[in-house]
This record gives sequence, structure tokens and C-alpha cells, in this order.
Amino acid sequence: DDYLVKPFDFNELLARIRAIIRRKYGNSSNQLSIDDLVLNISKKTVTRDGISIELTGKEYEILEYLMQNKGHILSREQIREHVWDFDYDGESNVIDVLIKNIRRKIDKLDSKSLITTKRGLGYVIKENE
Repeated sequence: DDYLVKPFDFNELLARIRAIIRRKYGNSSNQLSIDDLVLNISKKTVTRDGISIELTGKEYEILEYLMQNKGHILSREQIREHVWDFDYDGESNVIDVLIKNIRRKIDKLDSKSLITTKRGLGYVIKENE
């Protein structure tokens, strides 16, 4: 489906892999949305109810990964492997802290959190019922 000539930039390889995955799983749009939370993949922006939300790079990557896997529980290990490179030794609670920061930024005061912790399993993002 795609071809890269050597030498190639690793970031370009990752971008092309993400594009192929989006096409394969039917997400040909550049936007992911859950309730009124919208993540624009091409612009790397996040809005909730039309209000822009500022995220750090890692917060954005984690939120994008959760939204791409909406309704599926993602373990800390899966998140770590997706967001950091293979040499990262992620034995700290950095993922928990980043998830807490994401929740604080994206959740409305009067609503249930979009990101749910599944004790002993990981995290899942889904529409509020």
C-alpha cells in the first residue's frame, strides 16, 4: 500500500503507519470525537464544546490513542509502548499522572469523566451515557 526509500526518517515511517491503520479501520477522517470532545489529528488540536484545550505532547498522544481505541481497555503497558519508544523504562507512575492531567483538562465540572479507570486492567474512554 505504501513505499519508503532508504534512508528514511523514522517519524515519516510512523506517520505513514498511522495513516494506513486509519484507512484500514475506517477512520479516514482527520477528527476523532467522543461526546463534544473533538481531536483534530492533522492540526494536533483538542476542543471540548468548542473551547480549545491545551495539552502537552505526551498528553495529546495518550488522548489520541485512547480515542482511537474508544470502548477498549488499554493497559498501562499498551499506552507506554504506543507513546514512548522501546528504550523507555516506564516503571514510574507517569502514565497515571498524565491521565489525571488529561482528565482535569477535558472533563466538565458537571459531567462524568470520559476516561474511566478499570482497576487492575487499565484505562478506557467512552461516551457518557
